[in-house]
Amino acid sequence: MADVKIAAQSRTEFGKGASRRIRGEGKVPAVIYGHGTEPVHVTLPGHELMMALKTSNVLITLDIEGREELVIPKAVQREAIRGFLVHLDLLIVKRGEKVTVEIPIVTEGEVGPGGGLLEHVLGALPVEAEATHIPESVTVSVEGLEVGASILARDIALPDGTSLAIDGEDVVIQVLQPQAEEPAGEGAEGAGAEGAQEPATA
Repeated sequence: MADVKIAAQSRTEFGKGASRRIRGEGKVPAVIYGHGTEPVHVTLPGHELMMALKTSNVLITLDIEGREELVIPKAVQREAIRGFLVHLDLLIVKRGEKVTVEIPIVTEGEVGPGGGLLEHVLGALPVEAEATHIPESVTVSVEGLEVGASILARDIALPDGTSLAIDGEDVVIQVLQPQAEEPAGEGAEGAGAEGAQEPATA
């Protein structure tokens, strides 16, 4: 998995006004917590952070004014319309320890004949993995699946050292019957006919 290094600065000002000033400087307010430590408030460079977060569950080595801390993102707040970063919660992790995260599910292949609709019941798969070896994603083949078929959590092959953090019987993906298109109603046709006759009547 990706491992990036980002310089962080300690933060002593809080509140909405302080957060707006931080974001106005191209930075993002964040809080670091975990392992029984007191939360640490920092600011992070916005562009570097945005690039790092393009990778799911990215492992970040923070350089907090000379002190390094290994973290992963746990909660990312973005502005609703423009999507820029507003605030970040970072969880301290240690090499070798297990963490519970959600990893993206990537499908490959095409469903079988009948034109079934593929539904992702789960948008991401909850798993437990070693903090420095979190999979970026899992790939699931849907090749040839027919309407009514489903893929359970236990059916998904996981990398070594990674285990499910949900019940194996939970449905992850299923194939639904496509809805039949409604034929053009007679009423609509009648309305069209009447519309064509109106100029003639006038």
